[in-house]
Amino acid sequence: MSVSVKICGLTEPLSLHAAVAGGARYVGFVFYPPSPRSIAPSMAAELARLVPTGVRTVGLFVDPENDFLEHVVSQVPFDLIQLHGKETPRRIAEVKAAFNIPVMKAIKVGGPEDLAAALEAAEVADRLLFDAKPPAKVSALPGGNGIAFDWTLLAGRSWPKPWMLSGGLKPENAAEAVRTTGATALDVSSGVENRPGHKDPELIRRFLDSVAGL
Repeated sequence: MSVSVKICGLTEPLSLHAAVAGGARYVGFVFYPPSPRSIAPSMAAELARLVPTGVRTVGLFVDPENDFLEHVVSQVPFDLIQLHGKETPRRIAEVKAAFNIPVMKAIKVGGPEDLAAALEAAEVADRLLFDAKPPAKVSALPGGNGIAFDWTLLAGRSWPKPWMLSGGLKPENAAEAVRTTGATALDVSSGVENRPGHKDPELIRRFLDSVAGL
């Protein structure tokens, strides 16, 4: 498929197999205990062994300390580290230097003023990910909240690094998201779950099918 898809928050073999069989180019594992998708490094290592050549593994972290990163990276082979917290460009550079793994930085978007952070992050990050900023005064996780932002904010824009679109994506709106933003890569988590933290293989298949051929 011309649109690459990352299925994030995988925790068990059945959903991993569905992602790979459906053509996902990336599979993501969450290492953030407050999330219902958080996975132990030992289990992620077992799943990573099932990932075939050509599919990239991604580890999602939220403002991690180096000791925690070392604890996980020493057990799980990653092609990409995803930083989904408040990491500064300086911190992104530190992580890259310490672990020699490409880094994707998540940018939380609520309005046009938030896009400036993408240009700053792009100076050091290898990839960008645009996700929805949770509404003010709402208790929410850093990602995986099923919330979309105004996709027209990205329409016609170009960025100095490859990027993914995330936030509120599901089988019913993935194709529209691609058409509106021009995204060539999508990242989905809660949109392919039948309950928080539990991926539905059928929803994974439908999501991947919805953007096949775009």
